[in-house]
Amino acid sequence: MLYFDNAATTKPSETAFSRARAFALEQFYNPSALYNEGYALQSELKKARSALLSKVADESAFELVFTSCGTESDNQAIFGFAKRGNAVTTAGEHSAVSAPFAELKNRGVIEPRIAPLQKDGRVDVSALLALVDEKTSFVSVMHVNNEVGAINDINAIAKAVKAKNPRVIFHSDGVQAYGKIPVRLSKDVDLYSISAHKIGGLKGVGALIKRKSLVLPPYLIGGGQESGRRSGTENVFGIMQFAYAAEEKFSTLKADFERLTTLRERLWEGLDKSVYTRISAMDGTPYILSVSAVGLRGEVLLHMANDKGLIVGTGSACSSNAKSRYSKIVLACGYDEKTADGTLRLSFSPTTTLEEVQKAVTILNEIGQDLTRRMK
Repeated sequence: MLYFDNAATTKPSETAFSRARAFALEQFYNPSALYNEGYALQSELKKARSALLSKVADESAFELVFTSCGTESDNQAIFGFAKRGNAVTTAGEHSAVSAPFAELKNRGVIEPRIAPLQKDGRVDVSALLALVDEKTSFVSVMHVNNEVGAINDINAIAKAVKAKNPRVIFHSDGVQAYGKIPVRLSKDVDLYSISAHKIGGLKGVGALIKRKSLVLPPYLIGGGQESGRRSGTENVFGIMQFAYAAEEKFSTLKADFERLTTLRERLWEGLDKSVYTRISAMDGTPYILSVSAVGLRGEVLLHMANDKGLIVGTGSACSSNAKSRYSKIVLACGYDEKTADGTLRLSFSPTTTLEEVQKAVTILNEIGQDLTRRMK
């Protein structure tokens, strides 16, 4: 089976899994326990916390709170700090951000303001800044778009936002960026969400990186874990596997970036241009290539590809139950419904090979040409 849906989830790293195995079967104790075995696990969690945080931020200025996933991290950031006036986000956000914004509007807590996207999927920064005023309490801008792969310069955007209103809390969903593109969080970024299963970790583990100066309201309360910021017994096995997977990813980040950029372009070059139109920009993440078979159904092509042994996506897996059949992200980029309806997302991992790319091209061209003939 050819797997090109790594933006949805990645195969867990076997090496990281093996290294963490002892924390599931031998060191299985509750890290909050007072006996020596439990207490020792707090030291291991501290090491994992430091390892994950130091990859993208200065440990003297930031700290990391473990969560169950990227969605929880986004939710904790938004419900914790978007509490008054207006809050600004973009039309390109994952539903883990857009849905909480809608919920806060329904509760009458904030006035949500949505900045438009440019054709390449990046936020229109000028339009976003025009929405920020003295009543803005919170701004959230995705780092790497999960459907089209566009990269927002969050450090520059955060700096510009703080220049207009220094009191704004700036958050970024970094789930598709962490471990995949070079980044070092600046002093203007307050909150940053990451997730394990996007980089070879396990599902059920994520984290929210926060500035130490911020008082983070707990989203889950009860046992007082994570220094009272996130209750619930820590998933030690998952956390350790996350840290080991991140160690692998960051050790080859630059080489993977360059190699996957080449593979992404080889895939695009091989596709039949009479069937497929490119949506992803060339300067986006090398981990995502979105194309559209304009006038065809992306979902139909997905199933045809699956029947031939190729797994691809049509957009965010978390939006597969959405009422609309059209990708809201692609529509927000300015494309029409026919283009949005025909969208396929191909997403890569460091283990993706040239041979797999070539096979994927063959299958995509076959099914695209086949469905085009049927539609005539």
